[in-house]
Amino acid sequence: MLIVKVKICGITNYKDAVAAIDMGADLLGFNFYSKSPRYIAPAKAAGIINKLPAFIDVAGVFVNEALEKIHETKNLCQLDWVQLHGDEGPEFCKEFLSHNVKLMKAIRVRDQSDIQRAEDYFTDAILLDAFAPDKYGGTGITFDWNIIGHIGKRIFLAGGINPDNAAAAVKLGVYGIDVCSGVEAKPGKKDHKKMKKLFENIRYLRA
Repeated sequence: MLIVKVKICGITNYKDAVAAIDMGADLLGFNFYSKSPRYIAPAKAAGIINKLPAFIDVAGVFVNEALEKIHETKNLCQLDWVQLHGDEGPEFCKEFLSHNVKLMKAIRVRDQSDIQRAEDYFTDAILLDAFAPDKYGGTGITFDWNIIGHIGKRIFLAGGINPDNAAAAVKLGVYGIDVCSGVEAKPGKKDHKKMKKLFENIRYLRA
């Protein structure tokens, strides 16, 4: 059996958060990128997070944000993970080594050379997402998973994962899958039937 973490990202309300947890999510992602249709204000996110059970991990998604702002939001929302989803380089990521938070760096994949860049980052995990020229994630599109190969890091796979292909994603042997648009009714609002179907389709792989 494969053990894989499931991160449900783009949470904007308490109802969706609780549903995701009840269905089996390990991590919830809150998007603090103001240009995203899934943006949530840190104070609102903190109000949701404060009501959640302690066993669930919470990630904050940031895109090219100032270090001070990230730490401010991390403290307010009691984040377990900081997810950098912009153009942040290895040196910027090193700034988090002395802070009590896990770091995930997203790499937008066009070809295998992008995947090889994962080795440049000293982080707790790498998130591989599909490249889109005008968006930082949440595109709903996939890249060729066959090019992933072996990376000596925890890998979260993102980009177009939905109930129909989630099992194939899990079978790749990655550390976790990151699901957002594939279980949405609209940006920022989850479709609970889709989310339930996704977890049902991978349950036998997570036992």
